[in-house]
Amino acid sequence: MLTITLKPGKEKSLLRRHPWIFPTAIDRIDGKPEEKNKPGATAVVQSASGQFLARAAYSPQSQIRARVWSFNENEAVDHALIKRRAKKALAYRLAAVKDTDAIRLIFGEADGFPGLVVDWYGGADGHVVCQFQSAGVEAWKVPIVQALMAETGCPNVYERSDASVREREGLPLVTGTLAGAEPPAETLVTENGVRYAVDISTGHKTGFYIDQRDNRRLVMEHAAGRDVLNCFCYTGGFSLAALKGGASSVVSIDSSGEALAIGQRNVALNGFDASRAEWWDADVFKTLRTLREQGKSFDLIVLDPPKFASSPGQVERAARAYKDINLLGFQLLRQGGLLFTYSCSGAISADLFQKIVAGAANDAKVDAYILRRLSAGVDHPMTTSFPEGEYLKGLMLQKP
Repeated sequence: MLTITLKPGKEKSLLRRHPWIFPTAIDRIDGKPEEKNKPGATAVVQSASGQFLARAAYSPQSQIRARVWSFNENEAVDHALIKRRAKKALAYRLAAVKDTDAIRLIFGEADGFPGLVVDWYGGADGHVVCQFQSAGVEAWKVPIVQALMAETGCPNVYERSDASVREREGLPLVTGTLAGAEPPAETLVTENGVRYAVDISTGHKTGFYIDQRDNRRLVMEHAAGRDVLNCFCYTGGFSLAALKGGASSVVSIDSSGEALAIGQRNVALNGFDASRAEWWDADVFKTLRTLREQGKSFDLIVLDPPKFASSPGQVERAARAYKDINLLGFQLLRQGGLLFTYSCSGAISADLFQKIVAGAANDAKVDAYILRRLSAGVDHPMTTSFPEGEYLKGLMLQKP
């Protein structure tokens, strides 16, 4: 087994149970040459004085050189650990998540599976969809899939390991069936009384933005009688929630015609009045400027853009984009209207995002009320030792 010895003083983060180890913290790596070059190999991590710190998955090409499996010296990384953690993760979701059959089953480090994302669509007859985003879980792919099938009772497992983070781990992008049947072109799921068609094979992430479930419910609760604008709408998650909540009209904007087509089918699937919904295949920034020039306004606006910053080096550029989109949102919002604005960029902290939105409000000459701070649902738990898990943050604001 590999042994990773840290430099003096670099053990502090692990003693605080933070699960990532960076190259600059490592003094030396001891072990057989083949182990040193093997992505996902299990390593014992120790301090400069030889104190046991953790067992971690080693990734020789990644800037996160090792990800912790366990801080317990007596806990082996084996099939039994995989089974225990899958069982625990499922038990938590079944107790915490209601009114849906679209669930984030595994949320990486928070569930003790560093770099693994698993979503479950459609219950026992549906599909479990996995993203193996790190070398450690890639090395344990077969037992992980076996444990997921055993615990969920779902025989169909599909892989969506096509996120760019795998390239930084030195892993190829992979998609395809791992067990059972191929997913259909569209999988139907229900959330808060709304039915959605999900494209597991080629849709964003694993097909659906499960993390916004609670926030869609919030929009539903405030949509009655309002004219709604949903920007970066994808397949219309917030749009369908607004229609369910009784919105007078919903304009949905996205640059993907395929996603908009699914959104339109979702309107019919739920029996909503199609005349209340418009779907615009357009650039959001340009369209919002045009709407401003035309003097248009809305009672409720959703801004849920894609990730503008995937690394700390992109934060400054991303901040400008977030400020621009929120400035336009405030300018298009009617008095008393509600703005739901989000960032899914992990490199943008909640504090920084609030400052960006505050700057946009100031430029729009609006003293906006912050009614609620928003985040992902309970099936995306954030642990006290791993704040990086809080990638989604949002604000519900009112223009007084």
